[in-house]
Amino acid sequence: MSQRPQAVPSVQVDNERVIVTEWRFAPGAETGRHRHGYDYLVLPMTDGTLLLETPEGEKHAPLVAGQAYYRQAGIEHNVINASDHDIVFVETEIK
Repeated sequence: MSQRPQAVPSVQVDNERVIVTEWRFAPGAETGRHRHGYDYLVLPMTDGTLLLETPEGEKHAPLVAGQAYYRQAGIEHNVINASDHDIVFVETEIK
């Protein structure tokens, strides 16, 4: 198994109510497997496709710049940029 490059997080806000993180993914970059401890909202800044490695199997998720989506706490996955270009999104975790 080849090792993928790591996605690059940049925390913009971390206070008593939210954590706001900009995520940058080179082609093929990944977050590594993780479980979300908070409900969260993602706002894609670029179009692209994510590959999600989940306990239920692999899923592809299209991203559309400016089209936000929401997920509840407890989601477990590894997020991989399946596009041939950089992907950027802003994640807001609700504490």
